[in-house]
Amino acid sequence: MSNTRSIVVLLVTTWAFIVCFAVWMMFGVTGIPIRDELGLDAFQFGLLTATPVLTGSLFRLPFGIWTDRLGGRIVMFVLLLACAIPLWLSSYATALWQFLLLGLALGLVGASFSVGTPYVARFFPKERRGFAMGVFGAGTVGAALNMFVAPALINAYGWQAVPRVYAVTLVITAVLFWLLSAPDPGAGRTATVSVRQQLAVLKDPRVWKYCQYYSILFGGFTALSVWMPSYFRSEYGFSITQAALLASFFSLPGGAFRALGGWLADRFGAHSVTWWVLWVAWVCLFLLSYPKHELIIHTVDGESLHFSIALPFWFFAGLLAILGIAFAFGMASTFKYVGDEFPESIGTISGIVGLVGGLGGFLLPIMFGAMLEFFRFNSSIFMLLYGIVAVSLVLNYVTEVRKLPVMGERT
Repeated sequence: MSNTRSIVVLLVTTWAFIVCFAVWMMFGVTGIPIRDELGLDAFQFGLLTATPVLTGSLFRLPFGIWTDRLGGRIVMFVLLLACAIPLWLSSYATALWQFLLLGLALGLVGASFSVGTPYVARFFPKERRGFAMGVFGAGTVGAALNMFVAPALINAYGWQAVPRVYAVTLVITAVLFWLLSAPDPGAGRTATVSVRQQLAVLKDPRVWKYCQYYSILFGGFTALSVWMPSYFRSEYGFSITQAALLASFFSLPGGAFRALGGWLADRFGAHSVTWWVLWVAWVCLFLLSYPKHELIIHTVDGESLHFSIALPFWFFAGLLAILGIAFAFGMASTFKYVGDEFPESIGTISGIVGLVGGLGGFLLPIMFGAMLEFFRFNSSIFMLLYGIVAVSLVLNYVTEVRKLPVMGERT
């Protein structure tokens, strides 16, 4: 396989994933006018934004298996064309149940990750596989693309224009992908292996450890990408366009730096990158968790000093950018683990890990909405993420830093 052909395949597959991810995150922006139009509460809004993530997550495993059996080229092509139909139809929805039903259908684009990851990995040698999967994973920059394109379309033509333009883009992308991609060199290698045998890897505790990492790294990235425009609008009073622009401070580096994360994982190892990523995320989430509040200090002379403590929007956006970069590095390093330790089952393992990560992206916005309804302050969502990252840090320390034999490793 020539190096030029491998690069072309990588680039066109990454573009397909960028488009798919923009579609997958669409309700993060279009959901704001839809919420106003339908009068949705925070929990219903969370359900609306999370619904596409559900099917995209659940189908990552079967799509990963089909990719190993049929090849990434045909699976990606069919997926792009099929999802354009419910995406177009969603522009005519007028009730919440219609949005939820169509969101389940168009959400299949999220499964494109478990198609593209093994597909591009098989075009590169092991020593460059982390970088290749990192470049492809950088397609999550589609979330940031959505923050720029969707508000412009909404302001010019209404929210209905967004799914229509995206549907046409999916069809065009499908044609370009078919013309520029190449047959999958690993297609059919598992044809004689039963699905049960492919799923036998679920018995390996390391798989579940990587699922835990990815549930917060990718799940948190996905959840915050769809939630941040609404957060900036609610917390700081910005318009849809301004809120989406500020939200891109998280989603843009969260996608763009994933390739660098893959390179770092190749150079320094998956564990080193993941360990420091979790620490950086933990510190950022600690600061982001602080709600806007008033502090009263009683002095010795009987007077009271009043302080108002809140994160200014520029500092908040800066912390989000650092968190996005950390998540990007961590997403890449997690799949470096997969590529190194399960080279013969990349499609299946990436499907499993991607499924759990996607489920995190589905459940977290719903939990965000529930916490907001209960606690009544916006930063409560970061308190939840802070706790999950803390669990991941403990897991990483126990199983890798101290190297206790509890996750299937040899001592």
